[in-house]
Amino acid sequence: MHEIYLDHAATTYLDPRVKEAMSLYWEQEFGNPSSLYRTGRRAKDALDSARASVAKNLNAKPEEIIFTGGGTEAINLAIFGIARFYQNQGKHIITTRIEHHAVLHAVEALQKEGFEITYLDVDEYGLVDPEEVKKALRVDTILVAVMYANNEIGTVEPIEEIARVIYDFKKLQATSYKLQTPFFMTDACQAAGSLEMDIQKLGTDLLAMNGSKIYGPKGVGCLYARKGVRLKPLIYGGGQENNLRSGTENVPGIIGLAKAFEIAQEEREKENVRLVELRDYFIREVMVRVPKVVLNGHSEKRLPNNINISVLDIEGEAVVLYLDEKGIYISTGSACTSTTLDPSHVILALGRPYEYAHGSLRFTLGKRTTKEDLGYVLEVFPQVVEKLRKISPIRMEVGQGAISHPEAFAGQGAKVKVGGKNYK
Repeated sequence: MHEIYLDHAATTYLDPRVKEAMSLYWEQEFGNPSSLYRTGRRAKDALDSARASVAKNLNAKPEEIIFTGGGTEAINLAIFGIARFYQNQGKHIITTRIEHHAVLHAVEALQKEGFEITYLDVDEYGLVDPEEVKKALRVDTILVAVMYANNEIGTVEPIEEIARVIYDFKKLQATSYKLQTPFFMTDACQAAGSLEMDIQKLGTDLLAMNGSKIYGPKGVGCLYARKGVRLKPLIYGGGQENNLRSGTENVPGIIGLAKAFEIAQEEREKENVRLVELRDYFIREVMVRVPKVVLNGHSEKRLPNNINISVLDIEGEAVVLYLDEKGIYISTGSACTSTTLDPSHVILALGRPYEYAHGSLRFTLGKRTTKEDLGYVLEVFPQVVEKLRKISPIRMEVGQGAISHPEAFAGQGAKVKVGGKNYK
């Protein structure tokens, strides 16, 4: 059976170049970086080199990079670390309704500890308005958490503008309040493979990313924390990672993360052009071939590989299972919540009805995706939708303002903006 993997937002395969970079450190150079003898020192040198590589690609300092066990841990270290260190300065946190559950569940836990959480709404395309951030800021705000690019609908947020709003707020308060806070944290796990990652341009104080979304290994991530930002650790022990993440470092994984990030940043512009072309082709063809399909997310300000649609009158889970039988692998939203049948909180936050959320599907393209692959999906997918609609009791109409026709989507020679860059 021909297999087509279109769920790269969930995870990616390991790039052979990354595997090669990691191979030496599984069996031959297996030392503990904390050991004083030669084998340990060589492992420490490799760790330092990986840290310097990640820092270089973020335009940061090596000492600002903290390696973790994944993106979720990096996000939790940022949120709990800031909250528990700076709680004497305030207990107010601002975030959005479309964040990954690594953020939402973390702030929910802090709410039970007495913190106050402000959840910002987004517009119908999933965009956060920087003016709404400005209105929500208070003297007791210690953290603002807004993701760089949404993992479900692919919308790219105006991170630089939000950072500027926070900076201006702090500047105004500096005369009467000597506050370091509020700090700005962004979840960049979905963005790291295709968007600008220069931390000096983005202006965030904290940034989380991981390896499994950028053709690197699973179970490894990192947190950038700007110099001067203080954190309370989540994990205590031997004091590794500058006393912020104890435990023997995963040297092969960290080397793999650094290599994957390096490759992603070197190749992203060329790869983005290819992915945007495939993405736009697929969206236009789906809207021509399948009635009552709505695009979720922004038509231009979105990740180059992300296609999220709501297919009305059917259940998304049924489509996933039917396509699985044909060797086509997609998802209904975040892979981290695929075990629940709850409708996507992201789609609901756009103002869509529950039926839109239940019918949402995510196709995310990757390095191996070809136009021939998408052509096969475009043959199979309409047949599956037609079959499921025949047995469905639901009958809906496309809502006003929903993007549901091919001409509404950028393509056919139009310019497409991805993370601030224009592509044709």
